[in-house]
Amino acid sequence: MYPEIFYSNTFTLLAEAEVGKHFYWNIAGSLVHGQVLVVIWFVIAILIVFSLLGTANADRIPHGWQNFMEAAVDFVTDIAKNQLGESFYKEWIPFIGTLFFFIFGCNWAGAIIPWKLIELPEGEFAAPTNDINTTVALALLTSFSYFYAGLSKKGLGYFKRYVQPIPLLLPINILEDFTKPLSLSFRLFGNVLADELTITVLTSLVPLVVPLPIMALGIFAGSVQALIFSTLAAAYIAEALE
Repeated sequence: MYPEIFYSNTFTLLAEAEVGKHFYWNIAGSLVHGQVLVVIWFVIAILIVFSLLGTANADRIPHGWQNFMEAAVDFVTDIAKNQLGESFYKEWIPFIGTLFFFIFGCNWAGAIIPWKLIELPEGEFAAPTNDINTTVALALLTSFSYFYAGLSKKGLGYFKRYVQPIPLLLPINILEDFTKPLSLSFRLFGNVLADELTITVLTSLVPLVVPLPIMALGIFAGSVQALIFSTLAAAYIAEALE
C-alpha cells in the first residue's frame, strides 16, 4: 500500500468515527439520549444484582461471592478513610462507593460488552461516561456534596474560606469552585472517549490482533479513572470539612 493511500484511508476512518450523535427519546416534550440511559440502567441493574448476591445468605465468615463483595466495600472504605480521616469517613462511604462502582461499571460495560453489534437508527450503545452529560452530572453531584459537607459542619462560616488567608484571593477561590467540576468531568470524558476512538480506528485498520492490547489497556484505564474520580471527590469533601 502506498503511503498516500494509507494516510488517506486513515483520515477517512477518523472522519467516520462519529462523536456526539445520539438516539433521542422524546419524553414529555424533552429530548433525552436514549442509548446512554439504556446502558446506565443496565449498569445499575448489574450493580443491584451483585449487591443482592453479595448479601443473600450472608455468613459471619464470608466466602464466595460475599467475600468478593466485602473486599470491594473494604476497598472503597479505604478510599474514604484515607482522604476524610477517621472522624468523617463513615457517613461518606455510600457516596464515594456509589461514585466508584458506577463509574467502574460504566467504563467496563463500554470496554467489554460488544455494544456495536446492536444497531440503532442513530448513534450507538457505548460507555455512558463517554458522554459529556454523564460526566458533568457526576462532577456537579461532587460539587454539591462538598458544599453540603462544608455548610453542614461550619454553617455560613464555611464561606470565610473564600477570603482566607487574605481577601485578595477571593476571585481565585471562587474560580477554583468552577475549575474542580470542569476538571473532573473533562478528565473522565476525555479518557473514555479517546480510548473508544482509538479502538474504533485500530479495529477498522487491523481488525484482529492489534486492537486487543489497546482494549486491555482501556479496561485498566477505566478502572484507574473510577479510582481517580472517587479519590478526588473524597479529597474535595475532606477539604471542605477541614
